[in-house]
Amino acid sequence: MKMTIADVEQVARLARLELTAEDKELFAGQMDAILGYVEKLKELNTDGIVPTSHAVPMENAFRADVVRPSIGLEKALANAPEKTGTFFVVPKVIE
Repeated sequence: MKMTIADVEQVARLARLELTAEDKELFAGQMDAILGYVEKLKELNTDGIVPTSHAVPMENAFRADVVRPSIGLEKALANAPEKTGTFFVVPKVIE
C-alpha cells in the first residue's frame, strides 16, 4: 500500500495538524516505509508463538501494602505557601 499525499493530509486533518508541502512529502515517505515494514512482518510464521505483553518476564515491583502512621498535619502543612486551618489554600480554577 503506497501512502499518498492525500493520505497524509487526511491523517493531519484528523490530528488537527497544519503541514507544509515539504512535511507532507516527508511524512508520506516515512509512513510508506513503516507500512512496508509491517507488511514484511506479516510474512513471519508465528504459529506456536505465545502472545506476550512484555519481551521479558515481569514481576510486580510494588512493596507490600502495609498500614503505617501518617506524617501528621503539622509536617504535611509545614512548607505550604498558604494554608487555612488544616487545609492547603490553592488558586481558584473554576468560575
